[in-house]
Amino acid sequence: MSKSTAQIRQEFLNFFHSKGHQIITSSPLILPNDTTLLFTNAGMNQFKSIFLGQEEPKYTRVTTAQRCLRVGGKHNDLEKVGYTARHHTFFEMLGNFSFGDYFKQEAISFAWELLTSPKWFGLPKHKLLVTVYAEDNEAFNIWAKNIGLPLDRIIRIGNNKGGPYASDNFWQMSETGPCGPCSEIFFDHGDHIPGGVPGSTEENGDRYIEIWNLVFMQFNRKSDGTMIPLPTPAVDTGMGLERIAAVIQNVHSNYNIDLFKALIKSIIQITGTTKIHDQSLHVIADHIRSCAFLIADGVLPSNENRSYVLRRLIRRAIRHGYTLGAQKGFFFKLVSPLIHAMNEGAEILKKNQDKVEEVLKTEEEKCVKILKNGLLLLNQELRKTPGNILNGKVIFRLYDTFGFPVELIEDICNERHISIDKVGFTLAMQEQRQKARNASGFNTNYNNILYITHKSKFKGYDRLQLNAIISMIIVNEEIVDTIYSGQDGIIILDYTPFYPEGGGQIGDIGTLKAHHDTCFIIKNTKKYSQAIGHIGTLSHGKLSTGDTVLAQVDEPNQTSIRLNHSATHLLQAALRLILGPKVMQKGSLITAQSLRFDFSYDQPMTQQEIRQVEIIINKQIRRNVPIEVHIMELNKAISLGAIALFNEKYDQYVRVLKIDDFSIELCGGTHAHRTGDIGLFHITSESGNASGIRRIEAVTGEEALLHIYYPYDTLAEIAQLVKSNHRNLYKKVNSLIAYTHTLEKQLQKLQNQQIIQESLLLRKQSITIKNTKIIISHINILEPKMLRILVDNLKHHLGSTIIVLAMISNGKISLITGVTKDLIHHITATHLLEYLAKQVHGKGGGSPYLAQATGINIEALPTALTNVKSWISDRLN
Repeated sequence: MSKSTAQIRQEFLNFFHSKGHQIITSSPLILPNDTTLLFTNAGMNQFKSIFLGQEEPKYTRVTTAQRCLRVGGKHNDLEKVGYTARHHTFFEMLGNFSFGDYFKQEAISFAWELLTSPKWFGLPKHKLLVTVYAEDNEAFNIWAKNIGLPLDRIIRIGNNKGGPYASDNFWQMSETGPCGPCSEIFFDHGDHIPGGVPGSTEENGDRYIEIWNLVFMQFNRKSDGTMIPLPTPAVDTGMGLERIAAVIQNVHSNYNIDLFKALIKSIIQITGTTKIHDQSLHVIADHIRSCAFLIADGVLPSNENRSYVLRRLIRRAIRHGYTLGAQKGFFFKLVSPLIHAMNEGAEILKKNQDKVEEVLKTEEEKCVKILKNGLLLLNQELRKTPGNILNGKVIFRLYDTFGFPVELIEDICNERHISIDKVGFTLAMQEQRQKARNASGFNTNYNNILYITHKSKFKGYDRLQLNAIISMIIVNEEIVDTIYSGQDGIIILDYTPFYPEGGGQIGDIGTLKAHHDTCFIIKNTKKYSQAIGHIGTLSHGKLSTGDTVLAQVDEPNQTSIRLNHSATHLLQAALRLILGPKVMQKGSLITAQSLRFDFSYDQPMTQQEIRQVEIIINKQIRRNVPIEVHIMELNKAISLGAIALFNEKYDQYVRVLKIDDFSIELCGGTHAHRTGDIGLFHITSESGNASGIRRIEAVTGEEALLHIYYPYDTLAEIAQLVKSNHRNLYKKVNSLIAYTHTLEKQLQKLQNQQIIQESLLLRKQSITIKNTKIIISHINILEPKMLRILVDNLKHHLGSTIIVLAMISNGKISLITGVTKDLIHHITATHLLEYLAKQVHGKGGGSPYLAQATGINIEALPTALTNVKSWISDRLN
């Protein structure tokens, strides 16, 4: 009987555990504190700091089944997903790693034993072939002599990508950083399938499929291309679970393995489709995995960065569902079948099933409305498309905003004999991708931090100044011996009282002082691997490596930060009391002036709830209880109920902050000694930050007092303005509002009379062009907003008509065009408006029946109104 995907996953882990490897659980799809990655896209990601020499490994041999997501960057084959045998957005990568322990000999032997031994995967040896980097004779000889693989099944691949070390068999983390040769293992699916061996002109066929890549990291690549041997070579391997399952289960497509077959069966049942061979089934099966795990890992759909990727995947899957014939919400119903199909690989989904289903259901409801609106927009665009080509920017807007695949737009256009501007669409897509790259904040140059191997000891929990020795100076991203007056730089000390930016808390500011009035002004503090960098400017003198300095934190600034950070802990506890235990922190920013706290909650807080939170926190402040800090093992802290930040990476021993019986959290930040030190807590705003995420901004101490005084000061100013006092203010304001309403009614009455009179005059001025009534006039009325009412009035009395009105107010032209329904097959209000607006340098828009714009070229208005008569005449039959 064939092994299941779940069994294959477990066998891989068991094999390497038997070889002395520690089994490490999969990291989240969003790696904490890693700005170089949009998503976890390989098994090695969670060990990157070890490969970079920034962190000591706890184990020298580890193995994982890592969940990965490849949507974006160089791994972006989204449009192929579901339509090919092996493309996925989400997949599991099986891997084994050595951190300075074994190297090529053992890595290759382990791989061969697992793949071919009857005790394990039992693949036929004659079906396997390998590639090695052309210059890697060591790996070649191990395959040939130790493993005994025939020479014709060991293929050398040189620099086949246009430069030194640019090869399918030379792996690198990015343009710089750890890299090395690799050896890929391929499986031969048989000569009945087209395709040639790796390195041949037919290598892109499906006969020979890569199932495992063994990477031997032995160099660090510098920005100038120099290769420096790593002090401790490492092994990083990756094997796609879905690919190896297809091989072992003797199927050619990943979508035919047991996991996907079960998912697809559920999709057919839930959607009720009769299209049981449709490729849309594959798309949905792939996307439900990506979407469910992203949500479980803390991502919620919105229009920014990672959240936008999630939203796009959800919308794409839902559109494919409706293509299959789904008539109502279906996508969220696939979470339960997914958990069953993934088995042990879905533990995080089991814990978050309710949340995942709720988010998907809500997003699907929004998506259905958006798809309908998108179709309306497409139809509008097609109606006003000049000629027979749909503009590429319009296509991109539909694709990007509404999730419309280009193929769907093209199908609809073909039905109407309209071509699509693919070139314009491609240019718009490229422009958007470039903007996204520029704005994303994700970068991949590791050399800036690679060799900052110094360690700094943080002493700022109980000291705000101390003498320390300069261990490193960085100026313009280069390590230097001395920094001179006026230069900006980063100084690293052996000991420091400065807290580095992290955990939502901003970095400390202050000074480093030395002999002869030498002063380095610190503007921020950040962590660089295990070192703490003091970022600032040397205002006087010079400082050199080895100098002793007095490191002094700005005490008032740090004290305010401490108060705000402790208040944040009180805030989370109070929110969980008022809104429920599902509230979880999703981000924070703690400065000396204020605090910001993002949390999971799907609706705005009421004013009463906000006040209840404030009351609870201020009660805790008045209790003036000690804020205790304990160091304990992570497991013990969690068992005591300590709240951990989602996706945060914790060591074996953690710092636990306890506020009596009210709050207990893991936290490395600085804090007040007692709750009473905070003084006062006041919420300044509560708002939505993303779908399912709320944001509270608050202040403490003196800042809170100032915010509370402000409304009283404002009330006093208002009382003075309306010639009242605070006792009679409510009555006075009520009286003024009533008086204003009376004036508004009188004004409305006058405007209505003016509209009637203006309508009568315009109806008398109407002309007839080709049996159609036309009104074109420059008028003077009280307000531009009356134009729409006037046009509606004219349509009502005249029936079939075309109307063009203009007025000048405050130095600007207001234009309005109206066309009755029976005439829009000749002329639409939007086309008519566009013609006029161009002549007066105006912008606007509207519907086929009514459109408005404003313009600035007043001198051009008379000519524009004169010309419009002939323009209308040309378009009437």
